[in-house]
Amino acid sequence: MISITNLSYFIGGRALYENANMFIKPKDKIGLIGLNGRGKSTLLKIIHGEYTIDAGSVSKSNDCTIGFLNQDLLSYQSDDAIVTVAMEAFKEAVDTQRQIEQLLHKLETEYSDELVEKLTSLQEKFERLDGYSMQAKAEEILEGIGFTTQDLHRPLREFSGGWRMRVMLAKLLLEKPSLLMLDEPTNHLDLPSIEWVENYLRNYDGAVIVVSHDRYFLDNVTTKTVEVTQGQLITYEGNYSFYLEEKELRKEIQNGAYENQQAKIRQTERFIERFKAKATKARQVQSRVKALDKLELIEEVVDDTAAVNFRFRFKQQPGRYIITLKDVSKAYGNLEILKNSNATIERGDKIVLIGANGKGKSTLLRIISGTEPIEGERTLGYNVIQGFFAQHQLESLKLDNEIIEEMKQAGSGKTEQELRNVLGCFLFSDDDQYKKIKVLSGGEKSRVALAKTLISEANFLLLDEPTNHLDFISENILIQALQQYEGSFVVVSHNRHFVSQVANKIWYIEDKQIKEYPGTYEEYEYWKKQQAATIVAPVKVQPTPKAEKKQEAPKNDNNQNRLKALEKEMKKVEADMETLQKQKETVELKMTDPSIFGNFNELQKLQQELAIITQKLEVINKKWDELAETIDTL
Repeated sequence: MISITNLSYFIGGRALYENANMFIKPKDKIGLIGLNGRGKSTLLKIIHGEYTIDAGSVSKSNDCTIGFLNQDLLSYQSDDAIVTVAMEAFKEAVDTQRQIEQLLHKLETEYSDELVEKLTSLQEKFERLDGYSMQAKAEEILEGIGFTTQDLHRPLREFSGGWRMRVMLAKLLLEKPSLLMLDEPTNHLDLPSIEWVENYLRNYDGAVIVVSHDRYFLDNVTTKTVEVTQGQLITYEGNYSFYLEEKELRKEIQNGAYENQQAKIRQTERFIERFKAKATKARQVQSRVKALDKLELIEEVVDDTAAVNFRFRFKQQPGRYIITLKDVSKAYGNLEILKNSNATIERGDKIVLIGANGKGKSTLLRIISGTEPIEGERTLGYNVIQGFFAQHQLESLKLDNEIIEEMKQAGSGKTEQELRNVLGCFLFSDDDQYKKIKVLSGGEKSRVALAKTLISEANFLLLDEPTNHLDFISENILIQALQQYEGSFVVVSHNRHFVSQVANKIWYIEDKQIKEYPGTYEEYEYWKKQQAATIVAPVKVQPTPKAEKKQEAPKNDNNQNRLKALEKEMKKVEADMETLQKQKETVELKMTDPSIFGNFNELQKLQQELAIITQKLEVINKKWDELAETIDTL
């Protein structure tokens, strides 16, 4: 259907593609993957005919039609109802319907056999074009991707960019082109809509190319994977999981070939260096120099799954309870989001908030953060320091700052070397760290904003769609960071792989109540399927585990005096904890000294000292927990 042969495309002096090849067959379901900035979106625009290539060819069959969903459509505006915009997919049927309406209007005042015949002909054409069912089809798809029946006749202009993108997706699906190209479609879809689109694309009659960083989506939709790497298009005959397994095998082969070639190069260079001054060896030396010049170098294998190590330090440890919501109600006019709902976030909770858009996830996140007015009580726990990440925070980055300077302004107190180490974990090389914010891509800006959030020394994080615009490597780094994070967090995300890796509790809003599943995402999904399969005796929704009721204490002078005394004692305990922690680090550092390894007596002495300090820390940590709980109660 489409053949890309020896494609070369340059941006400035840099080759984005060089002699790249790719073939798209009818009914192919292709996942197009690769690091941000490697040219995935550019390739889609080349196929669509928006960009002119520098060399090679892109050949299409005569009957090939292309539908392209890209981020540029976010700015599309119209005063028409969204169902009308979606029905623009049936252009010929819509034009015919308009002609029929004009004729009917004309026949009211000007009746003739000729007009009746023309009307009959148009009505027959309209029926052949399946015009009588086009509105029903448009409504079905719009509702499938998340719109309510009431939304269908609202003007497109009233919707946000993400919802407008859904309308354009519906229009494309209704057009049914022979090749459907989707650039990051899941960025603007909630979980129910993602699942609906997955099912639709699996059964789509034409070919599909998807650029996505959603692993579950790629696994559920694609049957072929094309990786954009080093200016080439490498094809794998399977979905994303197959690609990961196959790539590991290819990496082993490539790594062996790379090491063999490097050994040969070193041997040749030694020969040249040793004999370059000897006239008797001049011909052999020249021969080897030419051979090196002609050698086609094998690329070194880059490990994109390398483990990273984050060290999070908090100035203050929080108490047992982070946030308590009691009898919380929230409404926007007649739209009720929550009604007398209760929830508790405890220290160590890693909560992911999931569900359909419009159910109030972002509102609940703002309620938890204390920035949204509510009816009811929101109680912040003892020593809680919160940090907030949302996509709009990218706009707060100072464009003229260098990355390292922007990190310094996070107020973490970390040294420049510590900040540079953090940026290294987020894939910013030494040179990259001095780039200005204004030259960064959307994904790179996301990484800077996330890094700032994670070094803020907050012991409670709120993250709203943090994986949007992140490539697979950046997402993997964020997962590792949150897995190593010792504080608590609440994340809103539709990325199922990400959710499955970081959550120990699942929250969702149902019947205007905050519901909780106390387990991982896989466990929640299994439970949900069991719920759906149970018809005769349905299992009741597991209620949100309620926090132990704190003993209500009368607010009198004795309590106030006791509270002050406890807080004073808490400061002393925290100071002792810090002293012991420093002592522990000092002993551990001494134990890494190579000179100690051969001195058994000194090593044994340090081990005993470490055991005593560790035991003291356990005792004082327990005391800190008891004090924090008592202070929470008071």
